[in-house]
Amino acid sequence: MIKVLIMDDEPLATELVSEYLADFPQFEIQKVCHDGFEGLKAIQEHKPDLIFLDIQMPKLTGFEMLELLDNPPAVIFTTAFDAFALKAFDAHAVDYLLKPFSKARFAKSLEKFLQMGNNLESINAFKNESVLNPESANRVVLKVKNEIKIIPINEIKYLEANDDYVNIYTKEGKFLKNKTLSFYEKSLDTSLFVRVHRSYLVNISEITKIEPYEKEGYMLKLREGENIPVSKSGFPKLKLVLGI
Repeated sequence: MIKVLIMDDEPLATELVSEYLADFPQFEIQKVCHDGFEGLKAIQEHKPDLIFLDIQMPKLTGFEMLELLDNPPAVIFTTAFDAFALKAFDAHAVDYLLKPFSKARFAKSLEKFLQMGNNLESINAFKNESVLNPESANRVVLKVKNEIKIIPINEIKYLEANDDYVNIYTKEGKFLKNKTLSFYEKSLDTSLFVRVHRSYLVNISEITKIEPYEKEGYMLKLREGENIPVSKSGFPKLKLVLGI
C-alpha cells in the first residue's frame, strides 16, 4: 500500500484529489491537511510515500514546509501557480498539476510516480540554490529545537556565510538556516540587502557608519555596534545601493 497525504487549504481541491484517488486502490489516504503546520505534523506522524501539495497555504507555504523536513517524501504539486513560474521547481518534484486539472492528467501524474519507483529523485533538491522560494523575499522559516520560527526579513540585521548554511542575525540572536549566502543574495531585495563581502550580506537600514579599514578596505558599523568588513568587490555594490 502506498501511503498518501493531501495538503491544500481549499476543501474542493482536497475533495477532488480524494475522488480521483478512489480509482487507484494501491494508494491509501492517511490524512487531509489544510495548512502547512498541520501538513508538517502529519508527515512526521504518518511518513507518507507521496504527498499532493498546494504551494500557497496558510501558516506555512508548501515550499517552507518542505524546507523543514530532513527527508521529505515524493511530491506532486496541485497548484494554481502559472506553469512558467513552476519551471524552477518541476525538475525536483514528481510532477505538478495546474488547477483545474482533469482526471486523465491526474492519472498521468500517478503513472509517473509509479514508474520512478526506487529511482525517485529526492525532494531535498528544494534546498538547492537554484530554487527560489516565493516567500523568501518576505520571511525566513526555520527550526529552533522543536519549534518553528518565522523571521520577517526586515528584522534581519545581517547574514553570515557558514559553509552550506547561513547564520542569520536579528535582535533576538543568531539562527542557523540550511541555505547558502548566495541563495539569499539572489532571493532578497537588492535595494534592501547588499553583499559587501563573500561572507556577509547586510541590511542597509542597519548601517550607521562606513570607516576606512586597513589598505583599500572598509568596515561597516551597524546600529548595535557590530563590525562588518567590506571587500574590494563589495564596496562598489555598497556605494550603488546607498547612492554615494
